[in-house]
Amino acid sequence: MTATTDALSIAVDTENAAIFTYGVSTAFVSAARRPTVAEYVAAHRVQRDALVDALNSADATVPEAAAGYTLPVEIDDSVTAVRALLSAEVDCTVAYRALIEQGDTPEIRRMALDGLTAASVRAANWRVALRDSPVTVAFPGSTG
Repeated sequence: MTATTDALSIAVDTENAAIFTYGVSTAFVSAARRPTVAEYVAAHRVQRDALVDALNSADATVPEAAAGYTLPVEIDDSVTAVRALLSAEVDCTVAYRALIEQGDTPEIRRMALDGLTAASVRAANWRVALRDSPVTVAFPGSTG
């Protein structure tokens, strides 16, 4: 494996975790938020599939989705569901920022930038829903 394929694998796993989190959260979000949840989980699936295609093109092993993932918070109502979704998006920004740094081709870096941008926008929307401030962060995906 290379630094790029390692980062791609981590991004695939992070997308699978986000998809899982969206699946669990769907049962708890309000009916008004369900269309947004459906749109966002579909976007995660498209992004995950693009990452899988990139790994396949590199003849690298694609990580299997786990049977389940540890949720960042216990989900028992609509607010905790949205908090979990925000956390999943933040995790995606971290994975995509690392992929930008580790990507060895312009195509991989563009895919990572697109993923970082999309996850940042979704995170901002969840912060608005939670009335968190600030809604955006200066350097999405930074861990420090």
